[in-house]
Amino acid sequence: MLTVRVATDLAECQALWVRAFPQAQITDLWEVRACFLRHFHRRPFFVLAEDTDGLCGLLPLSWVDEADCFGYFPGETWGGRTWLEQNRILARRPGVFEAMIEACPAPYDIRYLLPLDGESPHDRPVDEIGYLFIPPQFGYDIEAYYASLGHGFAKKLRKELRRFEAMDLAWRHDELADFDHMVRLNIERFGDSSYFADARFTGSFRDLMHLFRARGWLRMTTALIGGEPAAVDMGVAYGGTYTLIAGGTHGDYKGVAKVINLHHIAWGCQQRFDQLDFLCGDFSWKPLFRLTPRPLYRITNPAVVPEHPEHSEAPEPASAL
Repeated sequence: MLTVRVATDLAECQALWVRAFPQAQITDLWEVRACFLRHFHRRPFFVLAEDTDGLCGLLPLSWVDEADCFGYFPGETWGGRTWLEQNRILARRPGVFEAMIEACPAPYDIRYLLPLDGESPHDRPVDEIGYLFIPPQFGYDIEAYYASLGHGFAKKLRKELRRFEAMDLAWRHDELADFDHMVRLNIERFGDSSYFADARFTGSFRDLMHLFRARGWLRMTTALIGGEPAAVDMGVAYGGTYTLIAGGTHGDYKGVAKVINLHHIAWGCQQRFDQLDFLCGDFSWKPLFRLTPRPLYRITNPAVVPEHPEHSEAPEPASAL
């Protein structure tokens, strides 16, 4: 027999989350989600299913007031859609997901989902495409990666790198004060379209930075030109994956985004990561750099109609070209 109920007590929701999901990737961690919950103050609405063997389904939602619908927990929306990617739904057997979704008493818009276990990736509409760089495909060899790009494009990238090196390019890592430079550069580039124009997002990312630093996972990368921050990216190394989660570039240094992205790729090879995650966002540089696409999925109901701006408009993890 299947029983479906709703949990709204935060302590119970945390216990359910930890019990239901692996800690395989950075967005699986309750502590990461809590950084956003702390600033957005959404009401949790966890739909769970239990049978004679115990917990067999979990659909973690939050009520998003300005969107007037449920979104994936913790509901850290900007421009009407959530930000965190690779969201999971637990449904251990057929019919469980359907029973949980029927228990939602209001519209829902659940984005950036991994496929359900046992589900074909084609069973759901694609939300957006994430992009990965996979060092093992190139034997962890940056030169093999350059060779894969084709002679003309590789030559162009090397020329661009030499141009910046002639401008006194230098690198700085893990300087916490560069977080403020990243926020400033991103706002200067995107204006009101920047996530960082919302103080809740800025506070959430700052909390993430301190969490990652305390755990030894933080990688703050700053490209300096003449001693001035020209590009700053915030990344996190966890579970064999290096994820670029936010960034900003100086408008006076066109092409610096190529340079910092190549720096990440070279470092990823050197550190022998399983993969580098450049997140969603349909910027043209990602296919050009031969990154591997990974679709994420969306579940919504007809009551949720509006089309939102692309997830990639701000802040692009390793900044747009």
